[in-house]
Amino acid sequence: MLRSMTGYGRGEGTVAGRHIVFEVKSVNHKYFEMNARVTRGYLFLEERLKGFLQTRLSRGKVDLFLQIENLEESDVQVQVNHSLAAGYYKALQVLQTRYQLPDGPSLALLSRYPDLFSVHKAPEDEDAVWEAVLQVAAPAVDSLVRMRETEGAQLRKDITAKAGNILSMVEQVETLAPQAVNEYRERLQNRIQELLGSSRFDEQRVLTEVAVFADKSAVDEETVRLRSHFSQLDKLMDSNEPVGRKIDFLVQEMNREANTIGSKSQNTAIAYLVVDIKSEIEKIREQVQNLE
Repeated sequence: MLRSMTGYGRGEGTVAGRHIVFEVKSVNHKYFEMNARVTRGYLFLEERLKGFLQTRLSRGKVDLFLQIENLEESDVQVQVNHSLAAGYYKALQVLQTRYQLPDGPSLALLSRYPDLFSVHKAPEDEDAVWEAVLQVAAPAVDSLVRMRETEGAQLRKDITAKAGNILSMVEQVETLAPQAVNEYRERLQNRIQELLGSSRFDEQRVLTEVAVFADKSAVDEETVRLRSHFSQLDKLMDSNEPVGRKIDFLVQEMNREANTIGSKSQNTAIAYLVVDIKSEIEKIREQVQNLE
């Protein structure tokens, strides 16, 4: 099944005393790349999120947003910087003595210095947090994957239609190619007749020249390979694996065969068909850039 690299998913819920919001979106990219915005204090989840996403997505630039709000009271630890407090206390005593102040250092006075205290949230169970996040994130990622599959199905329809157009034109090229050889023989004979008039000329020499021309202008191998490439394209589009890169390479080979046909042929009708074939191949290539 073809998938595009564009999709979006969102999940929100309350799990184990935490309100969790998870959003994820993806766009085209040559490789897998993830940018995450995670609530402060939960950065340890980034690697787990990346690993989880890579089990579902092989390519694409992924942006995710994760917000976690604790709804229940959590243990908080307040620590005192005793060395700094002692320094403040001694400094205040020096001020009192030197300037003969009536009051000495007090608890109320020391508590006004915020750098004496540090607040630490009690360590959370990382596995428990991950399990809670996963309950919200997994359905959101499912939604993103479904969107990528839906767009992939539309891309397949478009690519299949364009492939049909190209194969129809290849058939016309195969029909015109022998005619081009006959037309060359007639032109050559007419030209020789004009130059020699009623004089006899070597018919065998003409046949030799025509044979050389036919060999140089033959496009059988190229049209056979083109058909083979499109047969391979059908098989790749039926694959359950990500095939975007393989199809991209295959399209390059299609374009190479079309260029060879164009360079070999001296028939105007075939030349016009080659232009149209290359145009359709380019359209397929543009669509393939969206495939995972």
